[in-house]
Amino acid sequence: MNVEILKSKLHRVTVTEANLNYIGSVTIDEELMDAANLIENEKVTIVNINNGERLETYVIKGKRHSRVIGINGPAALKCRVNDIVIIMSYAQMDFEEAKRFKPSVVFPDTETNTLV
Repeated sequence: MNVEILKSKLHRVTVTEANLNYIGSVTIDEELMDAANLIENEKVTIVNINNGERLETYVIKGKRHSRVIGINGPAALKCRVNDIVIIMSYAQMDFEEAKRFKPSVVFPDTETNTLV
């Protein structure tokens, strides 16, 4: 039996851009992506702490050390600049493997999106 479990999590990062006229996705600083074990084009769930919105999209690599968290395309209607969000990805794996798996959970400084 396979189960879907948390693989990666950026806990409480601040939205720095909301670009409605972009093709879609979330742009994430490459340093934050590395820390959370996220890769470009990976599917993610974004939960907005400010308004309770929840959405799915994919990751675009942002410039390293830019601190960017950019919500793009129609998702920009669900998040505003300065909103606090949680970004998560999941993985499917064997039930026994899942019991031993440890997700990459990162708690950046919410005000600056820097690693603490």
